[in-house]
Amino acid sequence: MTAVCRVDTLRGVYGGIKSLSEVAFPCGSWIRPPDVCSESHAVSRNLVSIGNYKVGDGQPLLFILGPCVMESESLVLSIADRLAELRDRLRIQIVFKSSFDKANRTSVDSYRGPGMDEGLRMLDLVRQKTGLPTTTDIHEAAQAVPCAQVCSILQIPAFLARQTDLIVAAADAAVANNICVNVKKPQFVAPEDTIHAVKKCRARGLNSIMLSERGSTFGYGRLVNDFRCVPIMKSFGVPVVYDATHSVQLPGGATTGGQREMVPVLSRAAVAVGCDAVFMETHPDPDKAFSDGPNMVVLDQLETLLKQLTVLRETILSFE
Repeated sequence: MTAVCRVDTLRGVYGGIKSLSEVAFPCGSWIRPPDVCSESHAVSRNLVSIGNYKVGDGQPLLFILGPCVMESESLVLSIADRLAELRDRLRIQIVFKSSFDKANRTSVDSYRGPGMDEGLRMLDLVRQKTGLPTTTDIHEAAQAVPCAQVCSILQIPAFLARQTDLIVAAADAAVANNICVNVKKPQFVAPEDTIHAVKKCRARGLNSIMLSERGSTFGYGRLVNDFRCVPIMKSFGVPVVYDATHSVQLPGGATTGGQREMVPVLSRAAVAVGCDAVFMETHPDPDKAFSDGPNMVVLDQLETLLKQLTVLRETILSFE
């Protein structure tokens, strides 16, 4: 049986504290991460708007959820319907995510997706039928404009987060359509260096930017999370997303493995250190999924985790 700690319970544990600065940690007092960028980050307290949602400091969690790749229209819509039901019943913020092209599949024989035109048609159906905002990843600059006409967030994949032309195209399309760009931190890049992606977006007039932590390469076939990434990247004036399912990937071989049992543990840790959104891929039967099955969350097991993370976010906000 999973225990969920109430906000007032945690307040009691800490003696009615009002802020984290009043808590004595073994390593000393709470220290704000150094601002590694010399310029001022006057971007509305790390806040961005995604449709009717507010994401960032002082706001409820945003959940970015959906299947890794679009396998069929029926699967996409059935998952979206379930997520919309959770949104309404739990009163939480959910964006639907799925990919129309997995352009970075390990094997040439692996399924990549339905392609952009068909994929955008499905995402538009999701938006119309459920009211969920949508997001997808783009891999080429030419994909930015058509995707921005359907999606509320354009996602830049981790392996492409240093491609200036791609980021510029996404930022321009986002400005034109009043949407957001989410840049995933590459596995091989220090959190301090993600400021350059933020600067590239801001240089195009875009302030609706998010950064995602999705693990760092630790030897061959292993990713680890350094949760210092969250406060460091937040210091740039942007909300930070924790990608809970790609962080538990086990790269290598013809297909990518994963440890989905670690998703709840790590996502709770990420919320505890202050992430503003949690990204999780989900599927009714991950072991039969066309892509990233070993690290996706079983759809029927998602609700419990969403409730836990929501309560934990409320607890963290109560310290501020």
